[in-house]
Amino acid sequence: MVKFALFGAGFIGSIHGANIAAHPRAELQYVYDVYPEAAEKLAARHGAKVASSPAEIWTSEVEAVLIASSTNTHADLLSAAVEANKAVYCEKPIDLDINRVKAVVQEAHRADVPILIGFSRRFDHNHQGVREAVQKGEIGQVELMHLTTRGPQPPPISYVKVSGGQFRDQTIHMFDLVRWITTEDPVEVYAAGAVLIDPAIGEAGDIDTSMLILRLPGGGLCHIDNSRRSAYGYDERIEVFGSEGMVQSRRKPTREVSLYTGTKVISDGLHAGWFERMEPSFGLALDALIKAVEGEEAEYPNLLDGLQAQMIAEAAVKSLQTNQPVKIKYWEPN
Repeated sequence: MVKFALFGAGFIGSIHGANIAAHPRAELQYVYDVYPEAAEKLAARHGAKVASSPAEIWTSEVEAVLIASSTNTHADLLSAAVEANKAVYCEKPIDLDINRVKAVVQEAHRADVPILIGFSRRFDHNHQGVREAVQKGEIGQVELMHLTTRGPQPPPISYVKVSGGQFRDQTIHMFDLVRWITTEDPVEVYAAGAVLIDPAIGEAGDIDTSMLILRLPGGGLCHIDNSRRSAYGYDERIEVFGSEGMVQSRRKPTREVSLYTGTKVISDGLHAGWFERMEPSFGLALDALIKAVEGEEAEYPNLLDGLQAQMIAEAAVKSLQTNQPVKIKYWEPN
């Protein structure tokens, strides 16, 4: 039974808390949040204790921490967890300052504890099927790749202002999927963006609609399109075209039901939001960390994956600002 502490009692923290409590090999022992009332409510729901401070968790018997607090706390909590020899599940991004991310990676890369970064889309069965086909060579050499991520509505402006921008917040999942599916690190990015949905997003220094082209080292090209608004529900899909075929992870409706009537075919629509679509992947990611803590073999997005995806995001931001293709520079700890 892996003992957990949870940082953050907001929406995502509540989801993680419920997943920990429901897992047969996990126990939620502590909850910490800067708002004690939120921590008390979540802890009471799952029979956990409220930590008076992070220090109480570092000296406790918990074996793993789940960091779902605000982005500006991730790096410090991750560093402290590694120092305390606790396994970590940390939501992305690690930090909005890439130099701070590098410092955390440098501190932690020799740590003998599992560190999972919250790229939960890797645990989606549809996306896993795409990767499997590509890795088995079933579509030949990758030539074209297309990823779409379109949310049902923009996040609150208060969130936009602290999110780090669309590329670091929304598109970073797609950057990670490109690396994971192809096992290649893109070498160049060209990004174009616009504010087509809410002028307040532009006033906050961000964009809400964008397209990017990534160049893979093997010569393949990858196109990513992003939107903060989709009138028909959450739309996420992947297509990889190769020299010998194509593989797709299609739009996922709420049910696989279609009504045939007269001259029309009426099918069920898409999920209302990204969470409804991706909910199962959070539990599967947690299970991977628990397996790793217990010494079982498990694959998961690690700390270096979090850094490299953000390096692509940083290059994309520069491309957007300069309206030029930008070479992607990666960094690894020594």
